[in-house]
This record gives sequence, structure tokens and C-alpha cells, in this order.
Amino acid sequence: MRYLLIVFLMLLGSATSAVAQVSIGIGFPGVSIGFNLPVYPELVRVPGYPVYYAPRLEANFFFYDGMYWVYHGDNWYASSWYNGPWGLVGPNYVPFFILRIPVRYYRVPPPYFRGWQPDAPPHWGEHWGREWEQRRGGWDRWDRRAVPAPAPLPIYQRGYSGDRYPHTEQQPLLHDRNYRYQPRDAVVRQHYEEQAVKRIPVPSQRRPPGGSAGQEHRQPPQQGRGSGREKDEQRGPQGNR
Repeated sequence: MRYLLIVFLMLLGSATSAVAQVSIGIGFPGVSIGFNLPVYPELVRVPGYPVYYAPRLEANFFFYDGMYWVYHGDNWYASSWYNGPWGLVGPNYVPFFILRIPVRYYRVPPPYFRGWQPDAPPHWGEHWGREWEQRRGGWDRWDRRAVPAPAPLPIYQRGYSGDRYPHTEQQPLLHDRNYRYQPRDAVVRQHYEEQAVKRIPVPSQRRPPGGSAGQEHRQPPQQGRGSGREKDEQRGPQGNR
């Protein structure tokens, strides 16, 4: 009986761990996706693409349209800061130019990449299925003569490493102060704004001690986010071509 109890507890622990892995990065700031970057990574342009990759990292780490993108554990994650926190991005909401990154620029390619042409994108339709392929049709076709210019790298983040890496509530303020670029890709813009909203702390609505009704704390308006949302942003992933 004691042996059966031990086995049951081990199985329960494994199940709990599996659930934690599935839920990792879903809207909870501060979680880890399995690696930690002590300093700002070296980023190199992928030739012919508006994307950068990190050749010296043992990770599938990219930068596109003002955000960092990581393919880890069969999932995509995104963040506006190089060491997170990371938000999980579902297959239907990965930007097209991220999907188009050739296989050779994945520093830690998963086993199912084996045998795929290195200068072509991964076979996402084969991996995620026909339904995904129908929904994201055209992701692998684009005019190579009209590739958008890459977003500037937020190199100011080089000054924030180790113990100086900012807390989640500090990140949007530092980013707005030092990085003026706004995402042009409709899907990236959605991720960018959603993460910013989640990280902005909501001020307390309580009155300060001894204060009057006219001295109550009020939530300040968000600056530079969500006020002039363009129509193409509302189209969702299909507008990202």
C-alpha cells in the first residue's frame, strides 16, 4: 500500500508539472520559459528579411517589428524586452514574417525540422495541420521585392542587465522613454499593446490618509497606446501579409 501511495504521488507531481508547462507565459508577468539572458544578445539581420536572429545563443531567438520572439518547447513567445517576461503566442497569431524565417536561422531546431530545406521556412502547415493552413493561407507567399525595412534595435536595453534589469511595471515607462518606434505589423501591434496594458500597474483608488475627496488617486491615461488604433489592426492575423 505504501508503494502504491508513493507511485500515485509521483504521477500527481508529473501531471502538475505538465500543466505548469502548458500554461507558461500566458499573461503572467515574470515567468521563465527555460533560459535566462544575463546581457543583451548580439543580433544579426537575416538576409532579405525584416528580422534579426541571435547567432551566439543556444535558443531560437529573433527580433521583428519592435518585439523579441522565441520559439521554445514547440511554442512561440513574444516580449518587448530581451529577457521577458514572455507572453505565449498561439499558432494563429504568429506574424507572417516570423513564420517565414528560414530553417537555418533556428539555432536549436526541433527534431521535426530534420530534412527540411535550410533556406526555406519550416513546414508549419504540415506541423500544425490543414485547418491552420487554411486559416493562415498565403503565409509563405510574398513579394520579395517589397520587403519592409527592419525595425531599429532597442539597443538602449544594453544598459539594463543583471541586477539592473527592470521589473515588469518599470518596463513600459523605460520603453516609451527610450524607443520611439511603433510596430507596423497589425498582429505585432496587438501583442505589443496587450503586453503593455498587462504590465501597467493600476493605481489604488483609496483616498490618501487625511486627504479629501478631491485628492483621490486617479488612474492616469495610457500614453501612446491604443488612442489611434488603425483600421487594419482590427482585422486580426489575416491583415498581416
